Parts: sequence; C-alpha cells; structure tokens
Amino acid sequence: MSVVHHLPPGWLLDHLSFINKVNYQLHRHQEPSCSKKKPTSSVYLDSRQMEAMSPFGAPAVGFAPDSTPVPGNEDGGGCEMITQKYVFRPELFNVTKPHITSAVHKECQQSNSHENLVSGNKQEVSISIGKKRKRCLVFNQGELDAIEYHTKIRELILDGSSQLIQEGLKSGFLYPLVEKQDGNSGRIALPLDACNLSEFCEMAKQWPALNEMELQTLRLPEDDMSVTELDLSSQVIENGSSFPKMITLMGQKYLLPPRSSFLLSDISCMQPLLNCGKTFDVIVIDPPWENKSVKRSNRYSCLSPQQIKQMPVPKLAAADCLVVTWVTNRQKHLCFVKEELYPSWSVEVVAEWYWVKITRSGEFVFPLDSPHKKPYECLVLGRVREKAALAFRNTDTEVPPVPDQKLIVSVPCILHSHKPPLAEVLKDYIKPGGQCLELFARNLQPGWMSWGNEVLKFQHVDYFIALESGR
Repeated sequence: MSVVHHLPPGWLLDHLSFINKVNYQLHRHQEPSCSKKKPTSSVYLDSRQMEAMSPFGAPAVGFAPDSTPVPGNEDGGGCEMITQKYVFRPELFNVTKPHITSAVHKECQQSNSHENLVSGNKQEVSISIGKKRKRCLVFNQGELDAIEYHTKIRELILDGSSQLIQEGLKSGFLYPLVEKQDGNSGRIALPLDACNLSEFCEMAKQWPALNEMELQTLRLPEDDMSVTELDLSSQVIENGSSFPKMITLMGQKYLLPPRSSFLLSDISCMQPLLNCGKTFDVIVIDPPWENKSVKRSNRYSCLSPQQIKQMPVPKLAAADCLVVTWVTNRQKHLCFVKEELYPSWSVEVVAEWYWVKITRSGEFVFPLDSPHKKPYECLVLGRVREKAALAFRNTDTEVPPVPDQKLIVSVPCILHSHKPPLAEVLKDYIKPGGQCLELFARNLQPGWMSWGNEVLKFQHVDYFIALESGR
C-alpha cells in the first residue's frame, strides 16, 4: 500500500513503495556456473510468481529467485532460469533537507517566527521580502491574488500536515534527521535521457501515414516482445498479462507494469486513444503549463490554456467521470481550470486538494510562507455532470461524494514532475472496476491507461536498480 496513514486531514503516502509493489521481476536463461563457457544471458520475456509484500506494499527484503533447470547436456548442466528483479532507485526519494534555494528563503527561515511541524507548535510567519533593499517592492495583481489564496489555505496546510507528519514520526515512517543519517548528502547522479521520447514523437510524424481508424490496440503476446517503433507511434500498446515486461525502443529498455496500457504520442496524434473504444471513470491530467522557468530550462514543451482546452476529454470521459487536474501555484491557471476549462468539458468542480511536499524528517521542502516557491501544489477535482443522470440509471453502486480540502502529504521524488500516485486515494470515489486514464503521464501504473509524449520516461531501466540474480 502506498497509503501509510489515513487521517481526517488526508493521506500520508509512500511513493517509492507504490512503484516497487509492482514487483518488476523478469526471467532470463543463463548457462550453469560449472560450464566451461562464459555465462551468457538474455532477457526472458515473461515473469512468474509475485513475491511477498511488506505491510506498506513494498517488496520484502531479499527474494527467492526462480531457478528451473532446462534440459541440455548429458551431465545435467543445462541452462537455468534466473530471476532478475528491478527496484526503483531509493536515492531518488532521499530528500533529507529543505530546498533552500535563495536568500529570500533563508530570510524567511531566519525570521523571529517559525513553524514547527514535528512538535505541532505553530506561530505566525511574516513574509519578509526585500527587507534589506532600499527600494520598495510593488506586487502585481497575480502576486496579490496568490498571497490572498495562500492566506486562506495556510492554516489548513499547516494543521493538516502537522497531524499526518506526527503520525508518520510515531510509526517510524518518518524520522528526525539527527537519529538516522543516510550518509548520502552529496549530489545524486541522475540517469541521462538517452532516448528523447518527445523527439521520437516528432520524428514519428514524418513516417508513412496509416489508416488510423483501422488501428486497434496492440496486445503484447506472452512469449514475444518484438515491438517496432512504428507500432509504438501509431497505436495503444497493452500489457494485458499479470506480469511485468521489458521492451526496447531505439536501443533503450523500458519496464512495463502488468495490466498497463499506453500511447506514446503528442497532442496532435491522440486518435489511437479514441479508437481504443474505451471511456474512463477517472481521468488524471498533469498539463505542461506555461511558465517562465520551464521556458528558460527548455525541459519540455508547454501548452497554452487554449490548447489544453481543445483536448478530447469529453469523448474520453464516461458518465459521472471524476476529472483530476494538477495545477501550478499560479492563480491564473487555477482560475482558468475552475472557470473556463471545466465548464467547457461539462465538468463541475467538486473539491480542491493539496499535495504537500516534505522531507524524510517531516519538514516542508520550502518554507510555507516563501514568496517564490510553495511546498504544496493544488489538484482540482470535478465530475462530468452532463452524463451523470445516465450513470445513476445504469448502476446501483453508490459512490461517496468527493470530500473537499484534503491533503496528500509525501516525500517527493527529486525527478522533475514525478507526481505521487493517486490510485489508492481516488479508489473510494469511483465505481469498482472503473477504467482509469492519465494524460501527460511520464510513467505507467498497473490497471491504468497512460498517454503522453514522455509516457515511458520514468519506466527507463536506468531509473531502477537490478538486484543480483540468483539461481
């Protein structure tokens, strides 16, 4: 389970355990150690038994590799089936200290007021901006709106986070930094993006056009993993088995969770997603919002609000579909989602939730009252109401109303835009067995359809550690 604690304010999540509970185990053939030849190996294309899980869903320490002799030499020295297990790199969640990135943040932290989440003590924190400057700062309207919004939700963020963090400290999931040092305070070397997926999507547009209406979902067979680049660019790929698989794209290896589907394309090539004949009961959207920081860094291409508005969400949404949209801390984007985007999709806003980012010791990753970066992000939840009446006629299952003002507290991944999983916190608010879709995804989830021009990014094998194989 990725949910470590569930309290009235919300949920404390373990993102790392959610990834690893998928249990990425593959099998390969290997020559026996007694052979005179140097052992050789190749990736076997299916997986077998799923191993025991810890209470939080993380794989139990150690594993029992599956070793099956294969008939071979007369002396009994045939090939063996070796289990290769992959786990997500834990150092990518090793956030032990707040991200103090500017003098302004330090100034906030060194002010006379201070909030202490561990003890639960709370004091007012004054935002001291430009205290040593001679000129007077003038806020624009967007900044004034942001300050007003922050003031309204500040107590909710502080009080709710404090309760969840204290529970995490009691259980040992979180720990004071002085009591448990990882000794990894240096910079972490991140995997290189050897295969630029967004460039691949652009390149795919130059390939011979196919009849999109005739394309069906490509279901990966149990014993063959040959997938061409043309397949990936033109149709939904589905791993319908109960086991993870590995595919190769342009020489790079990616792990696929069991019962997962994806379409690798950009916003101009979404027709295969519509052709798969499914509508979805929950749609999670993480749009690449326009902002100056992303433009400067050139990390990914942004979309304008009008481009986001043109996405075919109404065609993909089932009756009474729950739509969840991640929104940056710009009030312009928040107002756009609530007042323009959702109404254009016949979606009624039902709740606002907040993702609060903390360190392993329970501190905010940024000072709560930082004038530049906040330690939280907003999610806007809504229901498709145009089809709601039809939904209630077609099912006897009562779905509880979505509660407002809930918190999702977790230690964030250091990889940019690797959002925490929402599957377990949303399951109570969709019908059993509902179809799930994530738009602008960068990773895959069991039981979900995922779409985006970087949909396999965090499935790259370099983000995982291959544990030593056993016979």
